[in-house]
Amino acid sequence: MKLVIDIGNTKTKYALFEGDNLVLVKSVEDNILINDLTNVSGIGQITSAIISSVKDENLQVEEFLKQRNIKTIVLTHKTPLPFINKYATPETLGKDRIALAAAAQKLYPGNNVLIIDAGTSITYDFVTKKNEYLGGGIAPGLYMRFKSLHTFTAKLPLINPDEEKWPDLVGNTTEKAILSGVMNGILQETDGIINAYKEVFGDVVTVLSGGDYKYFDKRLKNSIFARPNLVLEGLLEILNFNEED
Repeated sequence: MKLVIDIGNTKTKYALFEGDNLVLVKSVEDNILINDLTNVSGIGQITSAIISSVKDENLQVEEFLKQRNIKTIVLTHKTPLPFINKYATPETLGKDRIALAAAAQKLYPGNNVLIIDAGTSITYDFVTKKNEYLGGGIAPGLYMRFKSLHTFTAKLPLINPDEEKWPDLVGNTTEKAILSGVMNGILQETDGIINAYKEVFGDVVTVLSGGDYKYFDKRLKNSIFARPNLVLEGLLEILNFNEED
């Protein structure tokens, strides 16, 4: 059994894998992570772990794993990776983007792969058929766009999208106009970027992940693969790669 921990600014997602099979995935507040892990069924069967974190230090988590004799890797820009990293500033590359690239080369070897992660930000990451990570793009995410319209204007309200109802193209109220502008805008933007990558690189496999993937996965004109836990799968691949060395 292997443990993957992805520590964010306020929440942490962790997962247990048996081989490549996802056994458990859970999202918790940072301050209860250790207590939650203590109560996980099968904690005694974990042989190794990887920690990816936006924070500089995670000493409590590392000590918790050390006390249980769990071999642990803390992901940094110096960690050996299962792909060739051609990013010009690897020390600034987000760990989530590193994990996404690792998952892409594992799942779709020999293909050009565009990974779109729809979360707080929308990130676009590209791995070539030669297993080279080139980089990509970063754009404001769904809720960031809603919040910015509310924050930087005097009268526009803060809107929350409805997962079950897609907005009309023509919004006939201010709320509906915001929903249309943001959500239809992201949809067209995403399809346009996918098409742009295809024009440059030819055949491209596109994978959609992230917390907000559910709004767009069935509405994109381009064919995509939806994998909501792609970051966790990528962290597992990095862990496996380092254990093989």
